[in-house]
Amino acid sequence: MKMIRVIIPAFNEEKSISKVIGDIPTHITEIIVVDNNSTDHTNKVAANAGATVLSESKSGYGNACLKGVSYLKTLDQQTDIVVFLDGDYSDYPEEIDKILAPIINDHIDFVIGARVKSKREPGSMTFPQVFGNWLATSLMRVFFKSKFTDLGPFRAIKYEKLLNLKMEDKTYGWTVEMQLKALKQSLSYTEVEVRYRNRIGQSKVSGTVKGAVMAGVKILGWIFKYTFK
Repeated sequence: MKMIRVIIPAFNEEKSISKVIGDIPTHITEIIVVDNNSTDHTNKVAANAGATVLSESKSGYGNACLKGVSYLKTLDQQTDIVVFLDGDYSDYPEEIDKILAPIINDHIDFVIGARVKSKREPGSMTFPQVFGNWLATSLMRVFFKSKFTDLGPFRAIKYEKLLNLKMEDKTYGWTVEMQLKALKQSLSYTEVEVRYRNRIGQSKVSGTVKGAVMAGVKILGWIFKYTFK
């Protein structure tokens, strides 16, 4: 039996987090919600829904993910696979087994849930998100011969491989950093098509001009850093 833990970064997700937790398959070993400085009751709702709740006062998606990974390092019980999932209910948590299948059945190291157009709810991805994904994955294809088509946050990776990546981005560049380092370290990877719906609440990245611009700068910065490294 694989020990599988889910890390969910969350900021002001009290209206959605219990739905996310409730839809995660029951065979998952542990659900970890990292409350990233929320001003609502995200932490209480998540705890009542059965999750392990951590607090990270330093704002940033990457900071929240790093907090979750640091927690895993403290556990006596092993972790085999780590799943990352958003807390706004835009992903379909019940599709976790689709994300896990290539790792468990085919010994793949790293799996991305690709938010393909045919499975996306209208309006669930903004133009900056769609364009940013296309640009980033196109550049990775040119510079690294990558086959990635998305920077989707719904993803799974073998725990030991994750530790070897030595992740460091604290904000918007977490997803692309993981993919670039996976390419650099020649991890085996694949994508599986997943559904995607309109989130509950406003996006913290694409929902604001500042967020969209900063995310774009971070993503391109990581790509060019690794291109010339």
